[in-house]
Amino acid sequence: MVDARGYSCPIPVVMVQRAVKADDPQELTVLVDEQVCVENVTRFAKASGYSVTVIRDGDEYRMELKK
Repeated sequence: MVDARGYSCPIPVVMVQRAVKADDPQELTVLVDEQVCVENVTRFAKASGYSVTVIRDGDEYRMELKK
C-alpha cells in the first residue's frame, strides 16, 4: 500500500512509481486526498498496464490498481 495522503503532486505519482518499480505488484492500493492526485496517479497507472478503481471516502480516495 502507498499512503500518499498529505502530499501534493507530483509526490504521490513518484511514490507509486517507486512501488511499481521495486515490486512490480499485481495489485496495489494507493491512498490520496486530492482529486488532482487521483487523476495523475490514474494516468500513470494506466500507462503502466493497470486498471484503476477509485473509491471516495469523504475527502480521501482509495485507489485500487490491478494488472
